[in-house]
Amino acid sequence: MRITRVLGTALLALGLAAGPAAADSSPSPSASGDDKAPTQAGTSFRTATEIEQGQRATASGSTGDYLYWSFPADTGQRPTVEATVKLPDTHGSQTWQLDVYDGLRRRQACQYGAQSRTAAQGTSSVELACVLRTVRGWSEPWGNDPLPGTYYVRLTVLDLDSSDLGLPVSTEVRVDSKDIGGAAAVDGSLGKPLVPGVAVKSDEEKDGSKAAVLSSFGSDDGWSSGWWSDRWVWTGIGAVLAALAGIGGYALTRGSGRPSRVPPGA
Repeated sequence: MRITRVLGTALLALGLAAGPAAADSSPSPSASGDDKAPTQAGTSFRTATEIEQGQRATASGSTGDYLYWSFPADTGQRPTVEATVKLPDTHGSQTWQLDVYDGLRRRQACQYGAQSRTAAQGTSSVELACVLRTVRGWSEPWGNDPLPGTYYVRLTVLDLDSSDLGLPVSTEVRVDSKDIGGAAAVDGSLGKPLVPGVAVKSDEEKDGSKAAVLSSFGSDDGWSSGWWSDRWVWTGIGAVLAALAGIGGYALTRGSGRPSRVPPGA
């Protein structure tokens, strides 16, 4: 009886000691998604929300609002902008459009993608996409080529019933780029990227006011950093092939030496 009591006390002590450990080892819920991704959009070029490439930014708004984001794009990149608009359960036919502007606020044409779409009555969401041309390092003054710097994304509804004006919507925007490299490289470079000083600082100053500052994003090594491009590789390969072709052509045209029909003293 005494032994049984001692064993029961020992087991009870082990159970109390293991209880907190088991509770501590239980998995805790973790936050999903990117905590740094913006959750709101600007209402003009000056208040456009900065997003990095690869981030999925979200924002809530109303039909009829103009929603603005901005992102950086460097030389050799071909940006792709994708947007999803989640519509309310009850709505009429709506036409949404996605526009992209460069740092000079020139509207950039899309190579391909559904830049404008109409959501029929009862449609839960509409998806838009715009694949820009490859960003060039330099352009003629009269050209409208995309240049390195800040780009603006504007999302808005173009056509809707008056009864749908002001209905709440939620949006998602994501920007990715494909590095084209030397295939689209051109001679020359831009002196400074098109990064206007109109971005609003995200963190407030000590006095609670916000100040307009230069855009805080860009390449880690600077805009259009370095002189290296895969064009150098293809240029070197072309030079080697040209030299080999020249040597081969000379060997073929040189012949075997002095013709046999020519006298030795000639």
